[in-house]
Amino acid sequence: MKIGIVGVGAIGTVLGTLLNSKGIEVDLIDGFKENVIAMQKNGTEIRGSIQVKTHGHAYYLDDLTDKYDLLFLLTKQFDNKEVLNKLLPHLHSTSIICTLQNGAPEESVAEIIGKDRTIGGAVGFGATWIKPGVTELTSKKKALEEFAFEIGEMNGEVTERIKAVNAILQNVGGSEVSNNLLGIRWSKILMNATFSGMSAALGCTFGEVLDDPRGYWCLAHLADETIKVAYAQGIDLVKMQDQDLGLLELNDRTPKEILSKFPYFKKTWDQHRDTKASMLQDLEKGRTTEINHINGVVSNKGKEHGIATPYNDMVVKIVKAKEKNKEIKTLHYIDEFFK
Repeated sequence: MKIGIVGVGAIGTVLGTLLNSKGIEVDLIDGFKENVIAMQKNGTEIRGSIQVKTHGHAYYLDDLTDKYDLLFLLTKQFDNKEVLNKLLPHLHSTSIICTLQNGAPEESVAEIIGKDRTIGGAVGFGATWIKPGVTELTSKKKALEEFAFEIGEMNGEVTERIKAVNAILQNVGGSEVSNNLLGIRWSKILMNATFSGMSAALGCTFGEVLDDPRGYWCLAHLADETIKVAYAQGIDLVKMQDQDLGLLELNDRTPKEILSKFPYFKKTWDQHRDTKASMLQDLEKGRTTEINHINGVVSNKGKEHGIATPYNDMVVKIVKAKEKNKEIKTLHYIDEFFK
């Protein structure tokens, strides 16, 4: 099977390094020439809670010549149209693209390559890109081993091909197949809208958000809004990190009720406390974030279904302002939630 990873940033480096280290040959494909040159020269490396170095074949996206049986898509969603159109000549009729991007990108991916070639899933660990070819795994090793991926077919079928892709991903860490891809997607949107959204808005790690009482208050409301928007669409959330995320829904939003949810947040996210959101990493590099595909999805779907989402709206507002003003660590922004 000819396999490639498209978008070798923080998560892509972890995926490619571990697969190549297990003897599963994977091409590393990227649009950032400096990254490709470094990977060709020095290979790839994971630091942090695990240490692994290996050397795989690395290619610039525009220089591809082969056709691929399986591609893992890890580029930013706003680049999908350009990237996928470049990949089309390198697909055959039974090729598979497995999007492991944030948000819920399967429909837009399928519009370009076809539903019959599209599968997707969520990533359950965090990593920080240090420099070309080098990434730090910021989640605990146990999180990678138990909750690395959840994947599924768009129609919910448990097919032989989804089982085959899952078997490949199990060489990286814990991976499961689900018959509820939308449930996976919205459960991960909840995880990203809370901690990734606040990490980007405040310029800090997940742990710093969790340790701040006002940050925790925002987390509780972000989660509640996301759950209510998912339910309004008829989507059933799935367990993630062994937690029933539906239990984070609020009924009366009293301080007592909000405090009662803290053990669920801590148990789920404490193992990722050293992680910085990929959106924050983008802000640090002066790049556009995926805020429209994370908290922005909650806000937009909330409007469609008449669900108020003031906390998600505020995260979108803050992160977009930081993109415009080239700001990073601005903890004072938390005051905006309490005006």
